[in-house]
Amino acid sequence: MPLIRRFGRPGLLGLAAGTAVIAGTATAVRGGMERHQQQQAAQQYDAAQYQAQQQAQYAATAPPAAPPVDPMIAQLQQLAALHAQGVLSDAEFTAAKAKLLS
Repeated sequence: MPLIRRFGRPGLLGLAAGTAVIAGTATAVRGGMERHQQQQAAQQYDAAQYQAQQQAQYAATAPPAAPPVDPMIAQLQQLAALHAQGVLSDAEFTAAKAKLLS
């Protein structure tokens, strides 16, 4: 029996083969895209972990901040130091303290 060759549209076997090639290509492309996205997500996670680790190390080594000092208290302490050194007399110290507190 002679083999008859068809011209024009592909037969059922050719159509199935073409569909399989297209489906295989789509699957391969999708898999590549998923791997690329997973790699990007892993890199972002690693970068976030590294940044958090660096911040924790910096926080552990940073000196504690000094508590804020009220300017009035600082001036009173300065007056008391001057009084203790003998620079201010009792009357001068009392007058300066009263002026500062009023």
